[in-house]
Amino acid sequence: MGELVKAIQERRSASKFIPDVTIDQKELEEIFQLVKYAPSAFNLQHAHYIVVQDADIKQRLHDEASKQYKILTSSATIVVLGDTEAYTKVAEYNEGFLNLGVLSKQEYDSTVESVTQFYRERGPVFQREEAVRNASLSAMQFMLIAKDKGWDTCPMIGFDPVKVQEVLNIPEHFVPVMMITLGKEDVSGQRPRGYRKPIGQFVSYNGF
Repeated sequence: MGELVKAIQERRSASKFIPDVTIDQKELEEIFQLVKYAPSAFNLQHAHYIVVQDADIKQRLHDEASKQYKILTSSATIVVLGDTEAYTKVAEYNEGFLNLGVLSKQEYDSTVESVTQFYRERGPVFQREEAVRNASLSAMQFMLIAKDKGWDTCPMIGFDPVKVQEVLNIPEHFVPVMMITLGKEDVSGQRPRGYRKPIGQFVSYNGF
């Protein structure tokens, strides 16, 4: 069995963590070094991560997330953000291609103009949807990489995004997409994996 297949099959949403297990910044950065290769529309890299390990801040997040205990026992609680203004960085992100000659000045200007127009024409609702969509792709990659490195995770949406934004001083153009608690799962009392639909119930070919 390949390592990716193993990580996919073994990844579970951990509801309970072993307390007082630490993860250092070096290991977190090894994970993020791979996370950065997640796909994003026009390579705009909408995702931004806030890693929370400070006990006082975790307590405040816990209070704004229906008091879910796994936040307090996690090695880190990661807040995943999506940038609604990611499209404004298209010039910056393509400048390297221009300087290397991969893009001509005409191609560079055309790319910047077309991407900017694409997002502006579709407006704020689309920009928010894109922030959530692309950050979610990145977050799934984060969880698989973490599992491959021996860490357990749980994605969470049960929190007050406005309050979390206040607690972490998040700029308004970032959307709190989800939290991910990370640590070593306490498997005592772990339930069997939940029901998964047969392929025939969620896959269609050439139409619904």
